[in-house]
Amino acid sequence: MSRRAGTVAVAGRPNAGKSTLVNALVGTKVAIVSDKPQTTRRRVLGMLDRPEGQVVFVDTPGLHKPLHRLNRVMLDEAMEAILDVDLVLLVIDAAEAEGAGDRHALELVGKAKPPRIAVLNKVDLVSKPKLLPRMAALAATGLFDEIVPISAATGDGLEGLPELLLRYLPEGDDLYPAGTVTTSDERTRVAELIREKFLERTREEIPYGLGVVVDEWVVDETKGMTRVTATLVVDKENHKRIVIGLGGQLIRDAGTAARLEIEKTFGRRYFLDLHVVARPGWREDPRFLGTLSS
Repeated sequence: MSRRAGTVAVAGRPNAGKSTLVNALVGTKVAIVSDKPQTTRRRVLGMLDRPEGQVVFVDTPGLHKPLHRLNRVMLDEAMEAILDVDLVLLVIDAAEAEGAGDRHALELVGKAKPPRIAVLNKVDLVSKPKLLPRMAALAATGLFDEIVPISAATGDGLEGLPELLLRYLPEGDDLYPAGTVTTSDERTRVAELIREKFLERTREEIPYGLGVVVDEWVVDETKGMTRVTATLVVDKENHKRIVIGLGGQLIRDAGTAARLEIEKTFGRRYFLDLHVVARPGWREDPRFLGTLSS
């Protein structure tokens, strides 16, 4: 049988579980995850090798109506991916009632060329009688070749999903060497993991206005350690105090959690030197957005 290989855009509204799904299918963490909307800010690639072929997942920022230049950049990232892949996978939060955001996502995904597959995620949180009408409504749109109920968190429904996706991908050789997990470079992944640990510990509007810039990266071969100096950028001066925490507690806790996960991910020692600065309006500054590591 001929091998198949291709790209699959994983799209959907913020917090639908796109990154959790990509990580579960790839089998390792390639995209950060949090319960805060708009965690993913740029496309992240994750590769899955199977005997039948290779699936290249493109995790995308959530489909939303942008309020800042940063959000517009994120939406552009998502739409570029959706319009430039072999298959679009729309992830829908089955535990949330359908609303205007879902209709907007359907409209955007409808601009992509077929094939398209809808994935109803978080079905572990929904009773079957409520799930069936949702699946019927998606089928009635005429947009999708398949509608698949799954739970990315528990693994329900994931076992046969790679084979299903491969059936819709073109015949051809692998797009990346076997064993490749992601194309994201180490600095970007480190910056993302730092941001993730602060997202876990902050609330309200701070996650939206939190960025990470890697200022310095020094590899000390004699000590077997990489020293990373990074700046956390926030929107307001009072946000700076919150991110640092009382007596510096939050920045210490988040920094330690980030360092431990980074060391686990890359298998060597790191030293993180983290600083926080307030830069009002940074989400509207195109030049500064170009300097962000995460």
